[in-house]
Amino acid sequence: MTPAFAADIPGGGISADNLSRHVRVLASDEFEGRAPATPGEEKTIAYIVDALKKAGVQPGGEQGGWTQAVPLVRAQVDGPVTATLEIGGTEQALANGDDVVLQSLSPVDRVSVVDAPLVFVGYGIAAPERGWDDYKGVDLTGKVAVVLINDPDYETSQPGSFDGRAVTYYGRWTYKYEELARQGAAGVLIVHETAPAAYGWATVRASGLSPVFDIPRADAAKYHTLLRGWMQRDLAVSLFQRAGLDFEAEKKRAQIGAFAPVALGDATLSAAFAVKRDQVVTRNVIGRIEGSKRPDETVIYSAHWDAYGIGTPDAQGDGIRHGAVDNATGVAAVIELARVFAAGPRPQRTLLFMALTAEEKGLQGATYYAANPVAPLEKTAAVLNIEMLSPDGPNRDIASWGNGRVSLEGDLKRVAEAHGRTYSPDPNLEAGFFYRADHFAFARAGVPAITVGAGLDRVDGGVASGKALRDAYFAKCYHQPCDAWTDTWNATGQAQDAELLYALGREIADSDAWPRWLNGSEFKATRERSETERE
Repeated sequence: MTPAFAADIPGGGISADNLSRHVRVLASDEFEGRAPATPGEEKTIAYIVDALKKAGVQPGGEQGGWTQAVPLVRAQVDGPVTATLEIGGTEQALANGDDVVLQSLSPVDRVSVVDAPLVFVGYGIAAPERGWDDYKGVDLTGKVAVVLINDPDYETSQPGSFDGRAVTYYGRWTYKYEELARQGAAGVLIVHETAPAAYGWATVRASGLSPVFDIPRADAAKYHTLLRGWMQRDLAVSLFQRAGLDFEAEKKRAQIGAFAPVALGDATLSAAFAVKRDQVVTRNVIGRIEGSKRPDETVIYSAHWDAYGIGTPDAQGDGIRHGAVDNATGVAAVIELARVFAAGPRPQRTLLFMALTAEEKGLQGATYYAANPVAPLEKTAAVLNIEMLSPDGPNRDIASWGNGRVSLEGDLKRVAEAHGRTYSPDPNLEAGFFYRADHFAFARAGVPAITVGAGLDRVDGGVASGKALRDAYFAKCYHQPCDAWTDTWNATGQAQDAELLYALGREIADSDAWPRWLNGSEFKATRERSETERE
């Protein structure tokens, strides 16, 4: 980053000290892991609102306030879980959290599944536009589907009906649950494999044993199977073997369009647990700078404030999932960007600075905003979402998540190169990060949107060092207590990334042009319809 560029930013420029301080506070024990609808949320909201006030922006929420209420249904397992697998006359007790992770968003106060047959449904995909149907008309009523994570192309040598190793939404666990509900299954068990899931069992366990959330629905039973969850790969391999099947062979069979579901021998699953359901209200926080010439048009900076709260203590006795990198870094950047924009000339378009809730619960805060925007989506020029900036010092590059086929990716590349840095496309498309961040909720509504995160090419150590640090983080600390601020934290790279985000956001806010989805984007048609409405 050239010194001249940093000097051009108002308010003394982006401060690494400010960024580090915000993360230190938000990720502290006092904030209890920032879980929605907990005392940790109250502290988090109060801190972000106070920080935005001090930054000098105006409230941008509902009724002239700083927040937008997001009503959600919260469901969590209440008490012990009993689960038994029976095959060939032999019963096997399953430990929740170790062998499986079970939960439910169905509108019931108790889940009881008795001797439900297990059926392998491959990747569980129904995609007529790709000529793909894993179900072949099989009736899944009363049955529990066993399904693979990711897409059929993930492990094949050549791209097939999907996008090669670049996962589509069909590969995401959220889609598997949604589709199996449409197919009428009683339950879903996703087979966990670390590489295609892009995270280890510890992450599944941490999220799976936490409360789950959904928007309130009068017909919730249509949207959710009675039972859902994950199973360990080793358990799946053993189950298939006892059913007279080879797990790897069946996986290969599932990678071709001719696949049809297969019963797992006479295997059945029984499971029972109580569910505590209640309605909660969590909040998005929104600050605003009104545009000087086109105040009805909007550019959004966003980051999710939530983490995973308090869970099972680790080996050091720490049970707080602090969420420092994920995603106090993003919130800190949004606050600091608000401060420098407020210190300078007003942009031509209105800027919104959002700290969104319940991203870790399925992008709930962003999804709610997209359905209930405080500024019209058809006049929202772009969303620049920020996730997981690096605590390890400066990088030569900056990255965005997934292949969004959106002009913002080229814009970020151009801005980075203009300031002496490089842009790196997502090096891990198979992880499906495009579908795992809040920008996706805006994209589905047609708004050009990207998530920006740290690159891997460290100034001190290059790509090898950056990749090693990233891999270690995802293996050990992602959604775990060790995602914490320490006195070794180096926020200079975060500051440099925020400088590029300032330049990009300023350009979009002051330009006559509108960012666009490119050919091949699944969101292009939605935006074009909204553009017709705008005009």
